[in-house]
Amino acid sequence: MYTDMENWAEIRRRVLVDGLSKRAACRQYGIHWDTLKKILDHPEPPGYRRSAPRPRPKIDPFLPVIHQILEGDRKAPREQRHTARRVFERLRDEHGYTGGLTAVKEAVAARKRRSAEVFVPLAHPPGEAQVDFGQAEVVLDGQTTTVALFVMTLPYSDAVFVCAFPRECTEAFLEGHVRAFAFFGGVPRRISYDNSKIAVARITGGRERKVTDAFLRLKSHHLFEDHFCLVRRPNEKGHVETLVGYARRNFLVPVPEVSGGLAPLNADLERRCREDMTRRLWGKPAPKAELLAGERSSLLPLPSEAFVAARVEPRCVDSLSLVSFDSNQYSVPTEFAHHPVTVVASVDDVRIAVGDRVAAVHRRCWGREGVFYDPVHYLAVLERKPGALDFAAPLQGWDLPVCFGALRRRLEAELGGPGTRQFIKVLRLLEWASLRELTRAVERALELGVADADAVRLILEHRREQPVGLFCLDGRPHLKAVAVPAPDLSAYASLAAGVAS
Repeated sequence: MYTDMENWAEIRRRVLVDGLSKRAACRQYGIHWDTLKKILDHPEPPGYRRSAPRPRPKIDPFLPVIHQILEGDRKAPREQRHTARRVFERLRDEHGYTGGLTAVKEAVAARKRRSAEVFVPLAHPPGEAQVDFGQAEVVLDGQTTTVALFVMTLPYSDAVFVCAFPRECTEAFLEGHVRAFAFFGGVPRRISYDNSKIAVARITGGRERKVTDAFLRLKSHHLFEDHFCLVRRPNEKGHVETLVGYARRNFLVPVPEVSGGLAPLNADLERRCREDMTRRLWGKPAPKAELLAGERSSLLPLPSEAFVAARVEPRCVDSLSLVSFDSNQYSVPTEFAHHPVTVVASVDDVRIAVGDRVAAVHRRCWGREGVFYDPVHYLAVLERKPGALDFAAPLQGWDLPVCFGALRRRLEAELGGPGTRQFIKVLRLLEWASLRELTRAVERALELGVADADAVRLILEHRREQPVGLFCLDGRPHLKAVAVPAPDLSAYASLAAGVAS
């Protein structure tokens, strides 16, 4: 095909303007008569045009099979769908295909292009947010650990908040919202989610959801509106999907190394989120920080009362005074054995309540099959069974100051068997006093040569007594008008004189 654009323009000018004959033009430029006709009919080369597709005798009979295989892939997990090579192998082994791999690749690619979904760009008004979880690896206390990344974005300003949690769970979901709202300085009016079981208890229709109690608490406290994507339609919150990957590539590369928990990592992530606010994205009129400042007027105000970002679950204490929660066990005082309790678990601690009383507080464990004792919880039952003192699992590894060992030896030397029970009574003072206070009281008792629980208690209570200060009327203006007359002590004076005589 003739495509020399320079000669094309010259031939057209000489024939159509200068009057060169068509026969002379074909002879002078060495072109066919049909080529000259095409040059004169078109201002520029029209390109090669085939009137009908080129026949492919080897692959064409198998196109329906390829289409059937790819259509079946729509219902298969993404990781278990056919590659072009796997389609080729099945055509060869199951259907007698004798062609090459390249033809199969071209047929698969053409089919995927025709069936690929096309999306509509979405508008993002101010005051709306999107939420998602992602995963990333960090080196935590020397161990490579996979953490859950909570990400909330405001698509209008493109502001993003990221924080890491040990695991994607209810507590992390709630705590992530609380931290994100504080970071943005307000609560989005509408938040889009996928259909995570943390928020969705049951899908009841296309857009209808029965949400979990924990999510209802979060909504009721902050008053935002929820929006759930259609099933398998994550593009409806594509903004946050994109920023999960952006945060992983830009905030967590190289792989962070942290120790002492995730608090240092989250502080660094928040710093990076603030630094990211200085960027101006293509198509945006101003940097993120300026857009967010304007968007805050569209956000709901932060609640005056703090939200308790915790999972609340009913449990029952077993005969060992242990409560099972999240594949671990936590102790409570033995007086609550066999009682129903309420577990209130945050990302940092586990609180166990009986009625309106907090019976125990433990640091949250994110591992599995751990048993966590507070030795003080078992002292009441040990007082009744002092023989188990040296064999009780909750007391193994309890590192008490040296003075406690000296006190026990003295009590057992002076009282024999009952001395062990007296020592446990001393330890039970830890139920209302700190270890530091009790240590000082025990040291003082040893100095004074007294070695029984009542003496230690008396010393402890004496040290805890606070002197009464001078009563002040500051802040009590209603008392300034009150006049109290001086007491009449004449009767007492006469009585005292009579006694003296």
